[in-house]
Amino acid sequence: MATKIRLQRHGRKGYAYYHIVVADSRAPRDGKFIERIGSYNPNTNPATVNVNFEKALKWIETGAQPTDTVRNILSREGVMMKKHLLGGVKKGAFTAEEADKKFDAWMKNKQVAVAKVKEKLASDASMTAKQRLDAEKAANKAKAAEVAKKQAEKLAVAEPVAEEVATTETETSVAE
Repeated sequence: MATKIRLQRHGRKGYAYYHIVVADSRAPRDGKFIERIGSYNPNTNPATVNVNFEKALKWIETGAQPTDTVRNILSREGVMMKKHLLGGVKKGAFTAEEADKKFDAWMKNKQVAVAKVKEKLASDASMTAKQRLDAEKAANKAKAAEVAKKQAEKLAVAEPVAEEVATTETETSVAE
């Protein structure tokens, strides 16, 4: 039986998320599967990936073939790197301890890179929000100045009329 590690689509139209499953290659995309080993949500920024590392490594080592997308996901999570290092241990290129050290160093570098990306996204979002707030404050000041100008014009027009009314009233009272 040829097994594949592939994505199984879930979610609604326009908002898909995926389960990472091991399935018979002849089974339909969203049909029967052998085991679910993780999930992938591309709708978040950055994409959310949850993979059971041990299960994925076990299936890769037993010969399950990942699809291209799943291969990229597993590479980012370190499953393919671990498989590569374990192959070197089997061939005698280095020891298991050296392989673990190399893998731990790779994971630390990967986590630092992901943390930097997340920090940059957060700072960009806060900077954009700050720029929007500043633009909105400037627009509100401009509107307030325009309203104050109109009010001043109304008062300027109303004062001469009020003075004329007052003078006519005083003239009428003097005439009486």
